Amino acid sequence: MKHFYSLLFLIVSSYVAIGQNAMTINAQLQPDERSITIQQQIAVQNTSTDVWEEVYLTDWAHSFSSKTTPLAKRFAESFEKKFHLAPDNERGFTAVKAISGQGSILQYTRPQGFPDIIKVILKTPVPAGETVILNLQYTVTLPDAKFTDYGITRGGDYNLRYWFMTPAVYDNGWQYYSNKNLNDRYFPQSDITVSFSIPVGFTLVTDLEKSSQGSSYAQGEKLTRLTGKQRTDAKIFLLKNSTYEEVQTDYVTIVSNLQNGTLPPQIRALITDRIAGFLDKNLGAYPFNKILVTDLDYKEQPVYGLNELPSFISPFPDGFKYEIKLLKTTINNYINNTLLVNPREDRWLIDGLKVYMLQKYIDTFYPDLKVVGGLDKYWLVRQFYASKLEFNDQFPILYTHISRLNLDQGLNTPYDKLIKYNKNIGYSYKSGVGLNYLNEYLGDEVLDDVIKIFYEENASKPTRSNDFKTLVTSKSNKDVSWFFDEYITSNERIDYALKNSKVKGDSIYVTVKNKKRRKTPIPVYSFKDDSLTSTRWVSGKEKATTLSYSSDNADRFVLNYENIVPENNLRNNYEKPGAFLGIDKPFQFKFFQDFENPSKNQLFFMPVAEFNLYDGFSPGIKLYNKTLLTKALNYKIEPQIGLKSKKLIGSASISYRHDFQNQGLYGLRYGISGNRFSYAPDLLFTRVTPFVNLRFRTSNLRADKRQFVSARYVSVQRQEDPLVPLPTPNYDVLNLRYSRFNPGIVHTLNVTGDVQFARNFGKLSGNIFYRRLFLNNRQLNVRLFGGIFTYNKTQSDGDFFSFALDRPTDYLFDYNYYGRSENSGVFSQQIIIAEGGFKSQLDDVAPVFANEWMFTANASTTLWKYFYAYGDVGVVKNKRANGKLVYDSGIQVSLLDDYFELYFPIYSNLGWEIGQPNYDQKIRFQLQLSVDTVIGLFSRKWY
Repeated sequence: MKHFYSLLFLIVSSYVAIGQNAMTINAQLQPDERSITIQQQIAVQNTSTDVWEEVYLTDWAHSFSSKTTPLAKRFAESFEKKFHLAPDNERGFTAVKAISGQGSILQYTRPQGFPDIIKVILKTPVPAGETVILNLQYTVTLPDAKFTDYGITRGGDYNLRYWFMTPAVYDNGWQYYSNKNLNDRYFPQSDITVSFSIPVGFTLVTDLEKSSQGSSYAQGEKLTRLTGKQRTDAKIFLLKNSTYEEVQTDYVTIVSNLQNGTLPPQIRALITDRIAGFLDKNLGAYPFNKILVTDLDYKEQPVYGLNELPSFISPFPDGFKYEIKLLKTTINNYINNTLLVNPREDRWLIDGLKVYMLQKYIDTFYPDLKVVGGLDKYWLVRQFYASKLEFNDQFPILYTHISRLNLDQGLNTPYDKLIKYNKNIGYSYKSGVGLNYLNEYLGDEVLDDVIKIFYEENASKPTRSNDFKTLVTSKSNKDVSWFFDEYITSNERIDYALKNSKVKGDSIYVTVKNKKRRKTPIPVYSFKDDSLTSTRWVSGKEKATTLSYSSDNADRFVLNYENIVPENNLRNNYEKPGAFLGIDKPFQFKFFQDFENPSKNQLFFMPVAEFNLYDGFSPGIKLYNKTLLTKALNYKIEPQIGLKSKKLIGSASISYRHDFQNQGLYGLRYGISGNRFSYAPDLLFTRVTPFVNLRFRTSNLRADKRQFVSARYVSVQRQEDPLVPLPTPNYDVLNLRYSRFNPGIVHTLNVTGDVQFARNFGKLSGNIFYRRLFLNNRQLNVRLFGGIFTYNKTQSDGDFFSFALDRPTDYLFDYNYYGRSENSGVFSQQIIIAEGGFKSQLDDVAPVFANEWMFTANASTTLWKYFYAYGDVGVVKNKRANGKLVYDSGIQVSLLDDYFELYFPIYSNLGWEIGQPNYDQKIRFQLQLSVDTVIGLFSRKWY
């Protein structure tokens, strides 16, 4: 059988076409081994002027081989534990048996740091123009599909991508890099021939041509022969039950499993034909007979917003959701399969073309469609500015979101350096919006003509974005250097403003100020009696440009009225000469938060409700100016009524934020906040806090390393119980704090230092938290805390200002206690890991407060899955007393690390706690339910 297998490979390999690059693959699926046995021949031509002494192969199937590969590290950076915790038999790898060529067995290595790349040492150097042929024998053990959606699925299907080796591209040196789950393998377009032997129970789906199919040499298997000319990918799906359908259009056959059960087949066929015709007209003819469009492709790059809608909400026309999914995915594969650029180093153009074509399709077939679809027929929806937004307005809005967060990255940033939001949304949207910007600036459909010429000239051959630049420059009589030299390469914001309008005689003069000194043009619109009278483009090369208009034709001016330019701030784009008190825009009061309407001064209000043990359920109303896009100035007033305390409570704040781009100091925020709530039955506290925060971040945004320096002045006033007077009911504390965070699921290291000065005390404290997830899946958590009083005159206050072993008094009111003054009951069992961090309550046998100094260590390690063993040890020192050694231990159940955890004490200074009375009251819980905490839990993967 083995001899027959080898003979078949030799016969098939004879079909290798004479050309630049070709690959012949003979593969056999081994279901019991979860593997594919492969014999492969690679013919790669040296089209450079250099002499090759080695050839590099991409072996991305081996990227799953360990927990330390670049792919594994990428999962860890994204806070995904499933790959690290998976058993070894769920991770894939490549076992190479032999690589031969040039008449002998060739030596090969895997370069340091690139475990999924193979360097083949050639016996004889290959000069320019010559072709080297390599013969490979290897077995690929497939990974579980839960990691990347490719591999072996839970149902026993096989989604195959990057399952065989390919040559790297040689372009001024070998261009190779590791798999990082970005679906961006780069290899030269090649003629591919595959003979695949699979069990008869499977259906093979691919966009390669099936030239023959018949019985295999192996019993119970069938052999399928596939071919493809000038291909850059070869995805294959082996399915027990296929849901794919083929739709033959006048242009290309689309093979898809995107489903819409409510849409008749004939309507799906019409939609498919319309999409294919649109792409043929606006890009050019697709060079292959079939294009494969899968639900996995769409899952990788969905239309964000639409994919989040529940199935029972259908605000768009019948079939539109299916159409936009099919459109987006077809465009992606249409361009990916034909325009060969380095997808990790130079992909802004292909991603931009995808979004540009999507927008153009919407403008062509759905010109009046709103972003809310048909929901604008409801009166309540029409009260929101979102109901006025066109469907295509979402693209600049979603890009502006990341710009407002100061996390924008240049379009020349390598793809693997992008944070997740930019990789999934911001990068392609910025590029697509930029192409639309360039199109409006050039006018006369110049860009549309350039795109079609570029595609037709470069489809199925290597190209670069610089070739597109050369073509645009040659076809336009306008200066486009600003687009390629600034918009593409810079992350600096674009922001213009209208200033200093003056009326002189029958003329009006208005100044356009370039606030960021970006040399990008911007249109200025003039209106008379709310009718558009003119549009003029300002080059942006000057810091300020003054324009003159006739007062007969203008009484109001708007910059960037149609939002063509992706400006960071649109609120300063309005100018009305002679406006009362200089107010150019009317005020608008809106129910609930909305998108930012730059033509209005918006104020929102919405009902709110909170709960604590003493105020009870506390409904109220929040008045605020924050929109769905981040703003520099934010304020809110939130009055509430405690239904239990029958008192007026609530909070208020105002803050301003400065962003600094491309610096270590990337944010400065200052302001003042205040709140008023009950801290005990019928007793209120009031806290007023002016503050300033400085935020630092490294230039590598994916590293997520951040530092914070803050200063605040906390002024607290507490109502007193006449029966239990407080020695210090009112106090003021100056608090300086430094924090350094380096989060991650494999390594975490957080450091915090804190200094406090008050009239009667001074404190220094700090803590270090370290978390390590080892290769054997055991997790170790270690926290060290130390605190010391520099002076302390608070003995009359008891331990209110002391360091706490297990439950800080929280005199600065920083922690989210649900019952901060409780000494018994379930609320007293809430724990917040701060200061001493102990879980046992040792009141009866040891001091639980320190008015001189305290040093503690908290540690825990994995027992099994979510169960940990924990232990705490420390020394507590009070004045006029010796230091006391304290300790505890127990079992920790971590349902969600740092957010929802239970602690079951076992042994401590109290002895064997588990056998003592009222054990249920010793159990502690940690629960973080604030909105900001929950948002942070999910957004940490994206930003």
